Amino acid sequence: MNDSLTAALAPLSEAEPGRPLVIAQLGQSLDGRIATPTGASKYINGPIALDFLHHLRARVDAVVVGVGTVIADDPQLTVRRVPGRSPARVVIDPNGRMPKTAKCLTPDGAPVYVIQSPGNCDSCPGEAIPVPSGPAGIDPFDIITALRAKEMHRILIEGGAATISRFVAARALDRLYLLVAPVLIGSGKAGLELPPIAELSEALRPSTRSHVLDGGDVLFDCQFEPQREGVR
Repeated sequence: MNDSLTAALAPLSEAEPGRPLVIAQLGQSLDGRIATPTGASKYINGPIALDFLHHLRARVDAVVVGVGTVIADDPQLTVRRVPGRSPARVVIDPNGRMPKTAKCLTPDGAPVYVIQSPGNCDSCPGEAIPVPSGPAGIDPFDIITALRAKEMHRILIEGGAATISRFVAARALDRLYLLVAPVLIGSGKAGLELPPIAELSEALRPSTRSHVLDGGDVLFDCQFEPQREGVR
């Protein structure tokens, strides 16, 4: 592993064993895009950035994605590019939309969980975790609590951008790893989209360190203060 990745991963490697952590990772262009207008997104970030993502997967108990990411990208959510075990795979799918042919359902020894509204769990393709959904959808903290009840304490929110944005807006993250590629797309889907604010004093200002990766990607390690003591 090169020095930049070692430095970026140090907060996770040095964290107290068993300490609950909720982290997210998002890759984007210099102008904040995660895909072109046609949805093309492979690969905005370079191979070292992808290595970093697999290092994160190898260091958590569960990797979480929304069902939209499964439908659009069909990710495997396994550890393949670096040494380490694959974590449990968790799909947020309140209404039972996940295809039964999704790659993340491939049996390989890692458990698969599906977060669903209580009334939609009968034909779940993985192990259903019923979590009530409110007017704004499923509360990120309810998801965290449900996963911790199953002994998943280190959690990676991997995608998509809407899911990560919901966790950021809820102040449900300990860290956000934002990987910025040296490319300008100019149009297309934006990365983080948070509720509007009126004043800059309302903006989130996480404690941030940056790491320049081989190939030109810049990794911003953004550390947030806990918002709710009950889930930390």
